[in-house]
Amino acid sequence: MSDALNVPETAPESAVHRPSVQLPNDSDLVMKVIPMPADCNANGDIFGGWVMAQVDLAGSVLPARYVKGRMATVAVNQFIFKQPVRVGDILSFFATLQRIGRTSVTVQVEVYAERYISQGQYLKVTEASLTYVAIDEQGRPRPIER
Repeated sequence: MSDALNVPETAPESAVHRPSVQLPNDSDLVMKVIPMPADCNANGDIFGGWVMAQVDLAGSVLPARYVKGRMATVAVNQFIFKQPVRVGDILSFFATLQRIGRTSVTVQVEVYAERYISQGQYLKVTEASLTYVAIDEQGRPRPIER
């Protein structure tokens, strides 16, 4: 016990064992990436904006198979940071098509981290839903051919 505040001491995070989660088997692995020190914020964690950019890239992989041409991100419907991402984590991005509309595609992206010190054990760090729209050369929505 901490004698100053009578608060139980907590173990450092490296000593805390989090159970590994199962990777999704109903999604496509679309990207893997390792964040580097240049991607850190002042707290030493990876910038949320960096993670968002990677999710946007990963999310565009499956729609590209259907759009077959230019497309643009038109909405981030949901974005949840569940755990911090750290330098050296091996990030795995899994994507699932949620909806294919006349001009747009909505995708669910889940991001799992293998911590540098515990490879082979996975932790879900981020999940997001994004919508992409097929566009023509003038940047206007165009129908997705079926």
